[in-house]
Amino acid sequence: MKVLSGHFLQHDSSIVKNQTAGAFPAYSQGDTFRFTLENKLLTPQQRKFYEENGYLVIKNLVPKQKLQQYRKRFAELCSNGVERPAGLIVMRDVAIAKSEFVPGEKAVTKIQDFMYDDELFDYCQLPEILQYVQCFTGPNIMAMHTMLINKPPDPGTKSSRHPMHQDLHYFPFRPADRIVCAWTAMEKVHRGNGCLVAVPGTHTGDLQEHGYPEWEGGVNKMYHGVKSYTPDQERVWLEMEEGDTVFFHPILLHGSGMNRTKGFRKAISCHYAASDCEYIDVSGTTQAVIEEEIKELVRKRTKRENYNISLKDVWKFRARLVQGEQINL
Repeated sequence: MKVLSGHFLQHDSSIVKNQTAGAFPAYSQGDTFRFTLENKLLTPQQRKFYEENGYLVIKNLVPKQKLQQYRKRFAELCSNGVERPAGLIVMRDVAIAKSEFVPGEKAVTKIQDFMYDDELFDYCQLPEILQYVQCFTGPNIMAMHTMLINKPPDPGTKSSRHPMHQDLHYFPFRPADRIVCAWTAMEKVHRGNGCLVAVPGTHTGDLQEHGYPEWEGGVNKMYHGVKSYTPDQERVWLEMEEGDTVFFHPILLHGSGMNRTKGFRKAISCHYAASDCEYIDVSGTTQAVIEEEIKELVRKRTKRENYNISLKDVWKFRARLVQGEQINL
């Protein structure tokens, strides 16, 4: 592991070609940048690393007392009888859902869309986070997708895995280069408890066709994966300490492995986009399948079989301004 001005990146040197473990690439004055904007925060070496790899890990970014606040709120939202904000979704692992009742937060694998819960949304507004986000999006920033992930111990079915995917598959707004995810470890994450795994450089490619992998233990709802992915592709495991945060591009191919420990692995994340991004029509594209699945889920939750809603409408509801001016989104 190499430490540089409080910023670090960690590689498995046995599988990453032409790069020393943890090293930043050499920078020259002639380098051009596509995926990051001019800023006074990132060093040229950090910008070049993101340009080449599609992710950047910042060490010890989120204060531990903030993470404790989010843990406490998560536990409250998992309790029966607690009023939950509009739009907030509580999810259970497919294996847990098929087993006998498990009470409280141990039954919940993810809280999604907490944009109207002010205690959790505090994460999305942290100055520590936003100072980096604007290096990718510019000053006008929308929070588009929020999650607190509580990866459970694998029950032996491997259902705690998340297939290798690209987040842009779910997003009907562009351009992709002005979208970034901030993902913060709420405790130490490592290969044993299912840390993120990514394929460096894939953010420079195109959005691929996704679908449900044919896994023997079942797959959680909407856990789509890239159909063409093969496990022989070079990968990095993003092992992180509590408070460390990774920023990554929405086309970067990534996923997570099984949680082989007896504890839950928590992380909190938000996808941000420049507010001058624009919605697109995904009909007739590889994203049409996720649009239909989301629309069907909305109809089921609202109990309105003929409810005519677009993917754009769903994301407009999810979007919330965090900084600057709301322009298009």
